[in-house]
Amino acid sequence: MLQGDLGAAKGAKTDAKSADIKDGSDASFMADVIEASRVQPVIVDFWATWCGPCRTLGPALEKAVTEAKGAVKLVKIDVDKNPGIAGQLRVQSIPTVYAFVDGQPVDGFQGAVPESQIKTFIDRLTGPAGPTEIDDILAMASESLQLGDLGGAAQAFAAALQVDPTHVKAIAGLARCYLAGGDVERAAEVVRMAAPDVKDPELDSVRAALKLAAEAPSETRALEQRLAADPADHEARLELATALAGHGRLGEAVDHLLSIIQQDREWNDQAARKQLLLVLEAAGPGSDIAKQGRRRLSAILFS
Repeated sequence: MLQGDLGAAKGAKTDAKSADIKDGSDASFMADVIEASRVQPVIVDFWATWCGPCRTLGPALEKAVTEAKGAVKLVKIDVDKNPGIAGQLRVQSIPTVYAFVDGQPVDGFQGAVPESQIKTFIDRLTGPAGPTEIDDILAMASESLQLGDLGGAAQAFAAALQVDPTHVKAIAGLARCYLAGGDVERAAEVVRMAAPDVKDPELDSVRAALKLAAEAPSETRALEQRLAADPADHEARLELATALAGHGRLGEAVDHLLSIIQQDREWNDQAARKQLLLVLEAAGPGSDIAKQGRRRLSAILFS
């Protein structure tokens, strides 16, 4: 009883907060969702009072719908009180979210997803975004990537590409997501969406990272053993740095390459310096690794 009262109180509070959010039922589904979706997209949130993830997703979903300012509507259906429509749509776990357009379900997801993914979901429903909106999507995607939310970042970058398939920063960002997830092949496919002659610092950074990944030896143990036996083995140190960089351990690679340069700047036609510049490019021009690496290189070269 207490849970039901609490759910009703939350529903009443939601209705007061936004006219675009309402509680639905099996009886009102045809009017609230099917007919209403012929005018604008309608999102249906199947939930229950006892569901923990529902309590996480619900407020985030309501917030995103409110921020959409009338572009979409949200109908919340308690599956315990209204099992009919949930059964017809084969809802097997909650929360489950469906989006309806022109009377038909067109998209959906399950579980409590990040706010960035919810926004991307709504952006897909509300149509093409303008330049400012694309910038907002990219900013959100970059933030998700920095926080390690690869799934949310990838969806946001993909949403930007749906609006503009040639957007270089979106291409670079989506490729970076695949690289961070270890899928080098998919990352390379995404990069090929941009013309080979297109120049952009972020895209060039991803291309450099792909080159490092392609060159990277799979094993490092033998190289580490060689270095332990002879710290002056520049060839082993260069190969180890290449392997580390290819596996995303750019900071360690920089340390090894600077060690070679400090000991012998001209070794092997400046091979260590050339590899260092590639690693710094892969790290990205604005990254701490690149900034610190260039400062350390300058200190060595001009000391």
